[in-house]
Amino acid sequence: MTGEVFKGNFTQQEPIPEEAIEAAVAVMRSGRLHRYNTLPGEKGEVALLEEEFAAYTGAKYCLAVASGGYALGCALRALEVKPGESVLTNAFTLAPVPGAIASVGAKPVFVGVTEGLVIDLDDLQVKISETGAKVLMLSHMRGHLVDMDALMYICNGAGVAVIEDCAHTMGAHWNGVPSGRHGVIGCYSTQTYKHINSGEGGFLITDDEESAARAIMLSGSYMLYGKHTAGPTPDVFEKIKYETPNVSGRMDHLRAAILRVQLRSLDVQVENWNARYRMVEAGLRGTKGLMLIERPEPEHYVGSSIQFLLLDWPDAKIEALVAACLKRGVELKWFGAPEPVAFTSRYESWRYAEAQSLPDSDRVLRAIMDMRLPLTFSLEDCEIVSRIIREEVLRVG
Repeated sequence: MTGEVFKGNFTQQEPIPEEAIEAAVAVMRSGRLHRYNTLPGEKGEVALLEEEFAAYTGAKYCLAVASGGYALGCALRALEVKPGESVLTNAFTLAPVPGAIASVGAKPVFVGVTEGLVIDLDDLQVKISETGAKVLMLSHMRGHLVDMDALMYICNGAGVAVIEDCAHTMGAHWNGVPSGRHGVIGCYSTQTYKHINSGEGGFLITDDEESAARAIMLSGSYMLYGKHTAGPTPDVFEKIKYETPNVSGRMDHLRAAILRVQLRSLDVQVENWNARYRMVEAGLRGTKGLMLIERPEPEHYVGSSIQFLLLDWPDAKIEALVAACLKRGVELKWFGAPEPVAFTSRYESWRYAEAQSLPDSDRVLRAIMDMRLPLTFSLEDCEIVSRIIREEVLRVG
């Protein structure tokens, strides 16, 4: 045991690039921050960002919005989910996902999680049959992609529309298909801890013209939908513009200016994250009592965080491990804690949803340990972090 202490900060992001700062200052100097406050013939930063993100993902249509959570709720409304309807989602996710379902008056129905931290496809088939649900809000929680070919086979066969929550998978893909492009709608976040950073923000992408038109009207376009150059043609809006409510959640030019620069270097940043992920993974591999999540070969992931399982450890030992690592400067988050802490919570914490029993998933959820891997960490930092975790797991376990 070395007793070394890590001095890094797990919540420190890289600075916003200078080019992005200059672009933001230019927007502020113009005074035209609102997305529709543009000069004649000018697209504006938001419309340009939407065009660029649509091109990056290969989607026909893109809408930039105020947050990833807004994108999720907007997607449900765009698919005309009604109050009282059942909407399927992962038991292992973050609160904004079931929160979006509850926000439209629908009923979250939780689907089990496997030891690979992805949705349980067997349980998915059971829940589709039991509930008759026609929408799955699939959370790629903590960047783990399920076998998307198998999932879409199940959902297409059952007539279930898939909304992908890609908050942790911007830049990832399954078998070469970008995350967010398998389902009817893909939703992304640009909150500070995601893969491009505007503090808050998000995207909604789709190839379905009517869903895109509804989402744009919902976001607060009024009758200015013609300014959405990554949206459908005006005739599509004519069909839905009088029946679609305004639930404003637009992105502004300031955030768009910051994001456009970052989007250009996203693929490089993905490789930087994955180098750090692999360093920590290698350092933890083979640690007795600790189970790594093996990534499938078709999955191109974004390793901005890492998870491992402490299966069947008693709560007291996990609490002791978290405390011991924190004392040495390493911040582990435990999704199995009896009470929600910070962003970690479990499906039984969301009491606006009907009580549900998932005993097999409970065993996994109780064991999940989570750690951020900010790009401000060097590869040497990652070696130190993994060494500390390994030593404490062996000592406490």
